[in-house]
Amino acid sequence: MNATQTQLAIDDLPADVTLSFALDSKKLDYWIKTARADGHEVLIEVPMEAYEYGRMKMHPDTITAAADAKTNLARLETILSLASGYFGVVNYQGAKFAAEKSAASPVLGRLSEKGLAFIDDGSFERSALAGIARDTGLRYARATGPIDNRQTPADINAALMDLEAEALEKGAAFGSGYA
Repeated sequence: MNATQTQLAIDDLPADVTLSFALDSKKLDYWIKTARADGHEVLIEVPMEAYEYGRMKMHPDTITAAADAKTNLARLETILSLASGYFGVVNYQGAKFAAEKSAASPVLGRLSEKGLAFIDDGSFERSALAGIARDTGLRYARATGPIDNRQTPADINAALMDLEAEALEKGAAFGSGYA
């Protein structure tokens, strides 16, 4: 959403850091290609219905729990057609959608059919996504959680230290964060 900050992230973050891009990014395809050329893996953020939906302005292509499969799949296709070069999608919000298996199943099934991955940012308390991914053969990973719930350098550093401890204990770990 901010060209200067996006270029700084691409240039300054190590290639190990996967970058996600919002649908409304100006020059979305350009940014994805630029990030890929610098060695970053790339995701597209898919707006999904939060429990607060209706009290806040959401993207017109938000995938919702109440919409029928045809509507949600059309929205997903619109989102996926905006760019190329990404290996998967990451949720942008979506707690309500993720809890509704009947709504989420067709969407995750379509992602699986396309050979894409779904990265869960770890922010959902209740989610049917892991089970659906397993049932559909979708490549799926869930972050331990957001590292930037509290946006102070000390809190983010503490979250990164926790993530590092988990990686040392389990051999790997990943967290999510948003600019």
